[in-house]
Amino acid sequence: MTALAPAHTPQAEEATDAAESPLEGFRIGVTSDRRSRDLIEALERRGAEVLHAPALKIAPVQEDLRLIEDTRAIIAAKPDLCIATTAYGMRRWCEAADSFGIGDELLETLGNCRMFVRGPKARGAVRAAGLADVGISSDETTSTLVDMLLAEGVRGKTVAMQLHGYTDVRQIERLRMSGATVLTVTPYRWVKPEGEDRLPRLIEAACSGNLDVLTFTSAPAVDAMWSTAHEMGLYKQLVESLKLNVTTAVVGPVTAQPLLDAGITPLIPERFRMGALIRLVCEHLALNHVRRLETRSGNIELRGRCLRIDGQQVELAPAPLLLLRALLGADGAVLSRESLSDLLELRGSVHALDMTVSRLRSSLPDGRLIETVVKRGYRIRI
Repeated sequence: MTALAPAHTPQAEEATDAAESPLEGFRIGVTSDRRSRDLIEALERRGAEVLHAPALKIAPVQEDLRLIEDTRAIIAAKPDLCIATTAYGMRRWCEAADSFGIGDELLETLGNCRMFVRGPKARGAVRAAGLADVGISSDETTSTLVDMLLAEGVRGKTVAMQLHGYTDVRQIERLRMSGATVLTVTPYRWVKPEGEDRLPRLIEAACSGNLDVLTFTSAPAVDAMWSTAHEMGLYKQLVESLKLNVTTAVVGPVTAQPLLDAGITPLIPERFRMGALIRLVCEHLALNHVRRLETRSGNIELRGRCLRIDGQQVELAPAPLLLLRALLGADGAVLSRESLSDLLELRGSVHALDMTVSRLRSSLPDGRLIETVVKRGYRIRI
């Protein structure tokens, strides 16, 4: 018996489109420089509009003389223990040492000490260099690695620590306070990128609510954004917007810390990988920022800035869109003129609110969707 093909209803096609483009209608900010293309392309494939403003970039290794000086110091010290925090940092360290003719000396030095790694990717880089590790963090954090070393005892020992552009001073001090000599090396350092006007534009978009999600893949990028926002006089406004209006998403707990310190709780994937971060953003937006409502004027779906009524896309200006989002969120309940005026920052202007309602109605296929409730306010006609 031949199975019947599923019916191609508008609702089924709409569900398929949503599955294939889960980020359609959403605007996402990307602050990373390294590997930003991979992240941007992944978000755009899922339908997102991306605003890219690298907060920092990595300095060319040829210009980093301090890296070589620190590497020579570690070779000379013959450390007992070494902590590798990132795969990229480990690879870059070996490549830089090779370029200055001391690569074999570095590998011999690291081969004679006990290597600890922060996570699977760092372990892979260590083993790719022909080295072996003796311990790995259970939660991919440097603090857990330091706990492991302190449990073994580090008094009188020399510890080499490969940093990752963001110095965790507290962990270094924990080792030193326990009697260890700590030598650090930072295979990549952060500098301001070209096109510095892009970051202020991204900050302005976040402050004005013209952004749905802001992503970070490094803690220094968060610090760079704070610094730029301070220079613009927008720091407090930015923090408030990130608390209330714009979702932040980070690749792991180290990146999250500067946001947590500012009172912002970001999305953090269980696995600290870019793919997991993208999936978490898709799930969060689908669950919390997609509005659907059946009305007498048709089936409405609002995804970020993308409005569809019975599957047909409807273009709305920012103010009418904000008004419609509020009314949809009320599920047919009446919203007072005062609350809508405050939402639109109209300072109680009755005329300005009436004009915004009029613009919204004129943009819709059926203006009767927005119903006036005399002496009370407005609601969606369901």
